[in-house]
Amino acid sequence: MTLFSRADDAHSHWVRFVLAEKALGVRLIEADVARPPEDLIDLNPYQAVPTLIDRDLVVYEARIVSEYLDERYPHPALLPTDPAGRAQTRVALHRIEQDWYALLPALEGSDRREQIRARKLLRDSVIAAEPLFRARSWFLSEQFSVLDVAVAPMLWRLRRWEIDVSDVAPSVQRYAQRLFARPGFRAGLSGVERDMRG
Repeated sequence: MTLFSRADDAHSHWVRFVLAEKALGVRLIEADVARPPEDLIDLNPYQAVPTLIDRDLVVYEARIVSEYLDERYPHPALLPTDPAGRAQTRVALHRIEQDWYALLPALEGSDRREQIRARKLLRDSVIAAEPLFRARSWFLSEQFSVLDVAVAPMLWRLRRWEIDVSDVAPSVQRYAQRLFARPGFRAGLSGVERDMRG
């Protein structure tokens, strides 16, 4: 397998975490989206990362890639086995993407006002979700799942974005410490991501 990835990209981080949790070997190709490699231009009409190539199959978008990997390599499972559980997980993933990941362009952009607005929205959203981090062993589940994989890159970057919730959302802080201690999480970090937290 080959993964076109970017070392500082949260979506790429999500997929690298899935690959590491499943102990899957992959050839990583660093892709600058401003000047994408010719192969990526040919493979993905959006020229976006992450893009996974598995034999003749090309898959892109972090959620789709992670679902594909979970179905293709089912152990350890990251999605529930029952249809209702899978549907609930997909709804939660959609919310994470809409409420958190949709803020990435503003958080990573150069418009200071937009950054401040996005930081406040993300901080408020994480604080509002605090009871969900407290309710179960993992995020919305008693089992580690793709939901944990999806929230990990965003929580890892909070410090980078100068967002601190430790005083008002201690359950999020405890959850994040357990999540960041996972060997799969550590293995999925790029060098750039390691440096984000010093």
